[in-house]
Amino acid sequence: MRDQVIVVSGGAGGIGAEVCQRLLSEAARIVIADLNLQNAPSESDRILNITCDITNPAQCDAVVQSAVKKFGRLDGMVNCAGVSKPHDSLTLPPADWFRMIDIQLNGAFYFAQACARQMAEQGSGAIVFITSTNAEAAFPRRAAYCCAKAGVAMLTKVLAIEWAEKGIRVNAVGPAYVATEMTQRNIAAGNVNEAQIKARIPLGRLAQPADVADAVTFLLSDKASFITGHSLYVDGGWLAYGYF
Repeated sequence: MRDQVIVVSGGAGGIGAEVCQRLLSEAARIVIADLNLQNAPSESDRILNITCDITNPAQCDAVVQSAVKKFGRLDGMVNCAGVSKPHDSLTLPPADWFRMIDIQLNGAFYFAQACARQMAEQGSGAIVFITSTNAEAAFPRRAAYCCAKAGVAMLTKVLAIEWAEKGIRVNAVGPAYVATEMTQRNIAAGNVNEAQIKARIPLGRLAQPADVADAVTFLLSDKASFITGHSLYVDGGWLAYGYF
């Protein structure tokens, strides 16, 4: 990954922050696009921080323009921006449904589209979306989240076959529950039963952000040069386990 230029949405916290740290350790140059840059690493000759709402296509375009202005090119993109707000489907407010779809699905497309336009000019690039086991496994009180993630999984396939001729690979990483601040908030709010979740995962633990960063870095790298249109589930065996 040396000197590769990678844009990471949602890169100032959670999984995105871990991905950024891993890319920096691989000597990449990174552009962090996030609504809240308070915890982002300080800017340097290898780091550029840009405030961005990925549901706004113009802001996504601006991120790419800034990345190219500073580093001269764009080699990869990782979409880590997301929210989680479980809610009973009978009383789910339309505004909450729209916000979830707008951030998780619409924003993912807008951000990828902006990055792919630059990559197409260069003739190469790699895109990685963060999806979820919820792209395939239905959970109660998560109608909007599950539908959005399933949409991103299909978007991954569509963009992969459409943009292959332009030298752009498109893949996704789908974690099970990851030990992030967002997960801890859901545990504290009673939306997630940690003991029950660990018992359901064959490997017996929550995923760590580093587990996800490993998969993302692999899919961005030349070691995955013949992999596209694929969702890699980092789930400790969750989807394979159907016993109870």
